[in-house]
Amino acid sequence: MTIRYPDPLAPGDRIGVTAPSSGVAPPLRERLEVSVRALRDQGFDVVVGACMDGLGHVSAPARERAAELTAMLVDPTIRAVVPPWGGETAIDLLDLLDWDAIARARPTWMVGFSDISTLITPLTLRTGVATVHGQNLMDTPYTVPPPLVSWLDVVQAPSGSSIDQGPAPAYRAEGFDDYATHPTVDTFTLDTPGTWTRFDGEDEVTVSGRLVGGCIETLSNLVGTPFGDVPAFARDHAPEGLVVYLEAAEAPSFDIARRLHGMRLAGWFDQAHGVLVARTRAPGAPSLSQREAVMDALGGLGLPIVGDVECGHVPPHLALVNGALATVSWSIDGGAVRQTLA
Repeated sequence: MTIRYPDPLAPGDRIGVTAPSSGVAPPLRERLEVSVRALRDQGFDVVVGACMDGLGHVSAPARERAAELTAMLVDPTIRAVVPPWGGETAIDLLDLLDWDAIARARPTWMVGFSDISTLITPLTLRTGVATVHGQNLMDTPYTVPPPLVSWLDVVQAPSGSSIDQGPAPAYRAEGFDDYATHPTVDTFTLDTPGTWTRFDGEDEVTVSGRLVGGCIETLSNLVGTPFGDVPAFARDHAPEGLVVYLEAAEAPSFDIARRLHGMRLAGWFDQAHGVLVARTRAPGAPSLSQREAVMDALGGLGLPIVGDVECGHVPPHLALVNGALATVSWSIDGGAVRQTLA
């Protein structure tokens, strides 16, 4: 079965905003309004759902969040769904979503990262519909530094087109912007030069395959469930093989090593041609750094492993399409990823 791509967005199309994990607390509502206005200023019709409360760790009870997300994904007038950000327990929606209705519906773009990968990756794995791992809604006002592109660039790209990205010239070493104090901020503070690195050697490498991945701390909990069956996805949708991208958000290195071992044992890398690992601020240990944790679990696979990629919680962020056919290249002079929406 081929990957199904939602139609490209165009001005006038409707974008749904719902918080399937954490909502937006009152001090951060102005940033939400700024982010919604950024979409409206580009000509999009934005509808904000009812599940947005930010007083607890989730925006609403699980059944209400699942119903609202399902409704947006099957509504033919909504062409993209973009949560404000991630959170902690989006996993509680997975057995409550109407998967049959979502699979039957006209494909809709869903965008996000962090805990949202708990939802977008299963959406691609189970339905074959492409999803975007990239900026969340609250990141949308930022100017994305080239050669990276924004999620809006991706969802407006014509069907069959290719999207080229590469390492950002710099990243933010510590902290995040305070949206309560600076709700209109639109420029990343990128204070540290950096580029992609090869974890497993120094030879030039080029690999191709269909992209799949996300946050290790959330996706590792889906191993062995119907929502994290990467081997079945590879069999049914990716005869070209896979490029798996992963990020450690905040878990210590020993935890990351254990989780990656579990994903390896579950077949996540059996059809992989290469692995991309995000730059991280997650803590290491004196005897096991985050890089060593990756190599402890995956180094024996014989796969190219490219690290310090902008697919995690360290700004800025690549926009990667789950299901897209990607070609990734790396050399000591730099790297590149080309995604083809076909």
